[in-house]
Amino acid sequence: LFNAKYIITKMNSLRLAAQRTIGTRCMSTAAANSSLDRMQTAENFQAVLDKFAQIRACAVLRTPTSEACPKAMQAAIDGGFKIVEFTLTTPDCLEHLSNFRSKYDGDVMVGCGTILTTEDAEAAVDAGSEFIITPVMLPDVIEWCKERNIVCVPGCQTPTELVNAYRHGAPLQKLFPGVTGGPMWVKAVSSALPFLSINPTSGVDLDNAGDYLRMGAASVGLVA
Repeated sequence: LFNAKYIITKMNSLRLAAQRTIGTRCMSTAAANSSLDRMQTAENFQAVLDKFAQIRACAVLRTPTSEACPKAMQAAIDGGFKIVEFTLTTPDCLEHLSNFRSKYDGDVMVGCGTILTTEDAEAAVDAGSEFIITPVMLPDVIEWCKERNIVCVPGCQTPTELVNAYRHGAPLQKLFPGVTGGPMWVKAVSSALPFLSINPTSGVDLDNAGDYLRMGAASVGLVA
Protein backbone atom coordinates (compact mmCIF):
# COMPACT_ATOMS: atom_id res chain seq x y z
CA LEU A 1 0.00 0.00 0.00
CA PHE A 2 2.84 2.34 0.88
CA ASN A 3 4.54 1.57 -2.43
CA ALA A 4 1.28 2.17 -4.36
CA LYS A 5 0.76 5.56 -2.68
CA TYR A 6 4.37 6.48 -3.40
CA ILE A 7 4.04 5.53 -7.04
CA ILE A 8 0.78 7.48 -7.46
CA THR A 9 2.32 10.55 -5.77
CA LYS A 10 5.40 10.28 -7.96
CA MET A 11 3.28 9.94 -11.11
CA ASN A 12 1.20 12.99 -10.18
CA SER A 13 4.37 15.01 -9.60
CA LEU A 14 5.77 13.97 -12.96
CA ARG A 15 2.46 14.81 -14.69
CA LEU A 16 2.38 18.28 -13.15
CA ALA A 17 6.01 18.86 -14.11
CA ALA A 18 5.27 17.81 -17.69
CA GLN A 19 2.25 20.12 -17.87
CA ARG A 20 4.34 23.03 -16.60
CA THR A 21 7.04 22.26 -19.18
CA ILE A 22 4.53 22.08 -22.04
CA GLY A 23 2.88 25.27 -20.84
CA THR A 24 6.23 27.05 -20.72
CA ARG A 25 7.12 25.84 -24.20
CA CYS A 26 3.76 26.95 -25.60
CA MET A 27 4.15 30.40 -24.06
CA SER A 28 7.70 30.63 -25.40
CA THR A 29 6.55 29.66 -28.89
CA ALA A 30 3.68 32.14 -28.80
CA ALA A 31 6.00 34.87 -27.57
CA ALA A 32 8.51 34.07 -30.29
CA ASN A 33 5.84 34.18 -32.99
CA SER A 34 4.36 37.41 -31.69
CA SER A 35 7.78 39.05 -31.64
CA LEU A 36 8.71 38.12 -35.23
CA ASP A 37 9.74 41.17 -37.19
CA ARG A 38 7.43 42.28 -40.00
CA MET A 39 4.60 40.09 -38.68
CA GLN A 40 1.27 40.59 -40.46
CA THR A 41 -2.19 39.67 -39.22
CA ALA A 42 -4.14 36.65 -40.37
CA GLU A 43 -6.73 39.09 -41.67
CA ASN A 44 -4.11 40.76 -43.91
CA PHE A 45 -3.06 37.35 -45.21
CA GLN A 46 -6.63 36.38 -46.09
CA ALA A 47 -7.36 39.77 -47.64
CA VAL A 48 -4.49 39.30 -50.09
CA LEU A 49 -5.75 35.83 -51.06
CA ASP A 50 -9.29 37.16 -51.45
CA LYS A 51 -8.07 39.92 -53.77
CA PHE A 52 -6.24 37.40 -55.96
CA ALA A 53 -9.34 35.20 -56.05
CA GLN A 54 -11.54 38.14 -56.97
CA ILE A 55 -9.37 39.94 -59.55
CA ARG A 56 -7.45 36.93 -60.97
CA ALA A 57 -4.99 39.07 -62.97
CA CYS A 58 -1.74 40.78 -61.95
CA ALA A 59 0.32 43.26 -63.97
CA VAL A 60 4.01 42.35 -63.68
CA LEU A 61 6.33 45.27 -64.35
CA ARG A 62 9.92 44.99 -65.52
CA THR A 63 11.53 48.03 -67.15
CA PRO A 64 15.18 48.60 -68.12
CA THR A 65 15.30 52.12 -66.66
CA SER A 66 14.04 53.75 -63.49
CA GLU A 67 12.41 56.56 -65.46
CA ALA A 68 10.21 54.16 -67.43
CA CYS A 69 8.96 52.33 -64.33
CA PRO A 70 6.36 54.75 -62.91
CA LYS A 71 5.05 55.59 -66.38
CA ALA A 72 4.52 51.94 -67.27
CA MET A 73 2.93 51.10 -63.93
CA GLN A 74 0.65 54.10 -64.11
CA ALA A 75 -0.48 52.96 -67.55
CA ALA A 76 -1.26 49.48 -66.19
CA ILE A 77 -3.30 50.90 -63.32
CA ASP A 78 -5.09 53.38 -65.57
CA GLY A 79 -5.90 50.41 -67.79
CA GLY A 80 -7.73 48.73 -64.91
CA PHE A 81 -5.28 46.48 -63.05
CA LYS A 82 -6.00 46.18 -59.32
CA ILE A 83 -3.07 43.89 -58.51
CA VAL A 84 0.43 44.93 -59.58
CA GLU A 85 3.94 43.60 -59.10
CA PHE A 86 7.19 45.54 -59.20
CA THR A 87 10.30 43.42 -59.84
CA LEU A 88 13.70 43.86 -58.23
CA THR A 89 15.41 43.79 -61.62
CA THR A 90 13.91 47.25 -62.26
CA PRO A 91 16.23 50.09 -61.15
CA ASP A 92 14.95 51.84 -57.99
CA CYS A 93 12.23 49.19 -57.74
CA LEU A 94 11.56 49.60 -54.01
CA GLU A 95 11.38 53.37 -54.19
CA HIS A 96 8.75 53.17 -56.92
CA LEU A 97 6.90 50.42 -55.05
CA SER A 98 6.73 52.54 -51.92
CA ASN A 99 5.41 55.53 -53.86
CA PHE A 100 2.65 53.54 -55.54
CA ARG A 101 1.68 51.78 -52.31
CA SER A 102 1.22 55.18 -50.66
CA LYS A 103 -0.71 56.51 -53.63
CA TYR A 104 -3.08 53.56 -54.10
CA ASP A 105 -3.22 51.95 -50.65
CA GLY A 106 -6.54 50.16 -50.23
CA ASP A 107 -7.41 50.37 -53.92
CA VAL A 108 -4.57 48.68 -55.82
CA MET A 109 -2.71 45.79 -54.16
CA VAL A 110 1.05 46.17 -54.62
CA GLY A 111 3.61 43.36 -54.43
CA CYS A 112 7.25 42.71 -55.21
CA GLY A 113 8.80 40.05 -57.43
CA THR A 114 12.17 38.55 -58.34
CA ILE A 115 12.74 38.01 -54.61
CA LEU A 116 15.67 35.61 -54.15
CA THR A 117 16.52 35.80 -50.43
CA THR A 118 14.84 36.51 -47.12
CA GLU A 119 16.80 39.78 -47.06
CA ASP A 120 15.12 40.73 -50.34
CA ALA A 121 11.76 39.88 -48.79
CA GLU A 122 12.49 42.01 -45.73
CA ALA A 123 13.42 45.01 -47.87
CA ALA A 124 10.30 44.57 -50.01
CA VAL A 125 7.97 44.36 -47.01
CA ASP A 126 9.64 47.40 -45.46
CA ALA A 127 8.94 49.30 -48.70
CA GLY A 128 5.26 48.37 -48.49
CA SER A 129 4.96 45.16 -50.50
CA GLU A 130 1.73 43.32 -49.69
CA PHE A 131 2.85 40.00 -51.19
CA ILE A 132 6.09 38.35 -52.28
CA ILE A 133 6.86 36.69 -55.63
CA THR A 134 9.92 34.53 -56.33
CA PRO A 135 11.12 33.41 -59.77
CA VAL A 136 11.99 29.92 -58.52
CA MET A 137 10.97 27.64 -55.64
CA LEU A 138 12.87 28.90 -52.57
CA PRO A 139 11.81 27.07 -49.38
CA ASP A 140 13.57 29.51 -47.04
CA VAL A 141 11.72 32.51 -48.49
CA ILE A 142 8.38 30.65 -48.50
CA GLU A 143 8.77 29.63 -44.86
CA TRP A 144 9.94 33.12 -43.82
CA CYS A 145 6.77 34.53 -45.34
CA LYS A 146 4.54 31.81 -43.89
CA GLU A 147 5.78 32.50 -40.35
CA ARG A 148 4.80 36.16 -40.77
CA ASN A 149 1.41 35.74 -42.49
CA ILE A 150 2.80 37.15 -45.75
CA VAL A 151 1.50 35.63 -48.98
CA CYS A 152 4.37 34.17 -51.04
CA VAL A 153 3.86 33.10 -54.65
CA PRO A 154 6.95 31.07 -55.67
CA GLY A 155 7.96 30.31 -59.22
CA CYS A 156 7.66 26.64 -60.19
CA GLN A 157 7.98 24.68 -63.42
CA THR A 158 6.98 21.08 -62.62
CA PRO A 159 4.11 19.45 -60.72
CA THR A 160 6.64 18.35 -58.11
CA GLU A 161 7.83 21.91 -57.54
CA LEU A 162 4.23 23.16 -57.34
CA VAL A 163 3.37 20.60 -54.68
CA ASN A 164 6.56 21.24 -52.73
CA ALA A 165 5.85 24.97 -52.77
CA TYR A 166 2.37 24.28 -51.43
CA ARG A 167 3.72 22.00 -48.70
CA HIS A 168 6.25 24.62 -47.60
CA GLY A 169 3.40 27.10 -47.11
CA ALA A 170 2.77 28.89 -50.43
CA PRO A 171 -1.01 29.33 -50.87
CA LEU A 172 -0.51 30.37 -54.52
CA GLN A 173 2.05 28.89 -56.90
CA LYS A 174 3.45 30.73 -59.92
CA LEU A 175 3.92 28.65 -63.06
CA PHE A 176 6.99 30.24 -64.59
CA PRO A 177 7.39 30.55 -67.44
CA GLY A 178 3.71 29.92 -68.09
CA VAL A 179 4.18 29.56 -71.82
CA THR A 180 6.11 26.29 -71.45
CA GLY A 181 3.12 24.03 -70.80
CA GLY A 182 0.25 26.15 -72.04
CA PRO A 183 -3.40 26.07 -70.92
CA MET A 184 -3.79 22.30 -71.44
CA TRP A 185 -0.84 21.64 -69.12
CA VAL A 186 -2.57 23.74 -66.46
CA LYS A 187 -5.79 21.78 -66.99
CA ALA A 188 -4.04 18.43 -66.59
CA VAL A 189 -2.13 19.43 -63.46
CA SER A 190 -4.96 21.30 -61.74
CA SER A 191 -7.31 18.37 -62.39
CA ALA A 192 -4.89 15.89 -60.85
CA LEU A 193 -3.86 18.22 -58.00
CA PRO A 194 -6.97 20.33 -57.30
CA PHE A 195 -5.59 21.74 -54.02
CA LEU A 196 -3.07 23.83 -55.98
CA SER A 197 -3.75 27.46 -56.95
CA ILE A 198 -1.69 27.91 -60.11
CA ASN A 199 -0.73 31.35 -61.39
CA PRO A 200 0.81 31.16 -64.91
CA THR A 201 3.11 34.11 -65.59
CA SER A 202 5.18 35.08 -68.62
CA GLY A 203 3.71 33.91 -71.88
CA VAL A 204 0.23 34.96 -70.81
CA ASP A 205 -1.36 37.66 -72.97
CA LEU A 206 -4.79 38.98 -73.97
CA ASP A 207 -5.21 36.19 -76.52
CA ASN A 208 -4.68 33.26 -74.14
CA ALA A 209 -5.40 34.61 -70.63
CA GLY A 210 -9.01 33.44 -70.85
CA ASP A 211 -7.90 29.97 -71.91
CA TYR A 212 -5.59 29.68 -68.88
CA LEU A 213 -8.38 30.73 -66.51
CA ARG A 214 -10.93 28.39 -68.11
CA MET A 215 -8.47 25.51 -67.90
CA GLY A 216 -8.00 25.81 -64.15
CA ALA A 217 -5.57 28.63 -63.44
CA ALA A 218 -6.48 30.44 -60.22
CA SER A 219 -5.10 33.70 -61.63
CA VAL A 220 -2.61 34.93 -64.24
CA GLY A 221 0.32 37.30 -64.38
CA LEU A 222 0.74 39.49 -67.45
CA VAL A 223 4.28 40.68 -68.12
CA ALA A 224 4.32 41.91 -71.72
